[in-house]
Amino acid sequence: MGARLAEQRAAVMRRLHGSCALAIAADNMSPIEIVAVLLGIANILLIIRRSVWNYPFGIAMVTLYFFIFRDAKLYSDAGLQVFFLVVNLYGWFSWSRNKAEAGEIVVQRLARQGLFAWIAGSVIATIGWGFLMSTYTDASYPFWDAGVAMLSVAGQILMARRYLENWWWWIVVNAISIPLYVVKDLHLTAGLYALYFVLAIAGLIEWRRVQKA
Repeated sequence: MGARLAEQRAAVMRRLHGSCALAIAADNMSPIEIVAVLLGIANILLIIRRSVWNYPFGIAMVTLYFFIFRDAKLYSDAGLQVFFLVVNLYGWFSWSRNKAEAGEIVVQRLARQGLFAWIAGSVIATIGWGFLMSTYTDASYPFWDAGVAMLSVAGQILMARRYLENWWWWIVVNAISIPLYVVKDLHLTAGLYALYFVLAIAGLIEWRRVQKA
């Protein structure tokens, strides 16, 4: 009897603990983060479809995320949104000029030498930026944050230039972003990046199919 009561108490405590965790996560989700997440979902789905109309959603999303990441002291990510704004404007212009007859952009591939150069550049940029953030700011997890930021810079440029390989960069970015945002209590954003991870794989498959067609 005593053992059964103990088990029941433990079960109740687990349920209460889970409910409290959900309540805390909900309290940490600001309205601006919810809107940014919805814009991000629309943005990535339109990118997979190679629609130029992904860019208005992307521009609105990065504007909101500038303030979200600034308040979370993820300064590399906050600064990254300014870069994203500029590259989104460039990408909008570039994609608009390089559409197929159906209105979808034409996919390109990196040469092997170019691929290695982008990988090396991404690693060097991550180390350099992480060092600056750790030395001159109070940034949280400066090298981790720098990895997200610098790989995102590379991925965004590759996407704006219509290279299929951009999806490999986004797969890595999403994989390392999820735990970073969890530890910073950006739970909804972490969930968005989990979705991004799946959609990046789908995007790679779709762009590869189109490029081979």
